[in-house]
Amino acid sequence: MTDLSVQTNFQIELKDEERTRCEVWTRVMGYHRPVTSFNVGKKGEFAERTFFQENRSSCCQ
Repeated sequence: MTDLSVQTNFQIELKDEERTRCEVWTRVMGYHRPVTSFNVGKKGEFAERTFFQENRSSCCQ
């Protein structure tokens, strides 16, 4: 059997130039667009969005 509780103190540190840029896409008016292509107003609107989690219906539990 293997012991999965082994802990290591090894930590990887990357320089900024070694990192891969992550591109965020979102759905706008029925199609997906990268946030980087938004104008100033749309970027502000995107930043103000709030996310929620809808509760399950009592009939489906």
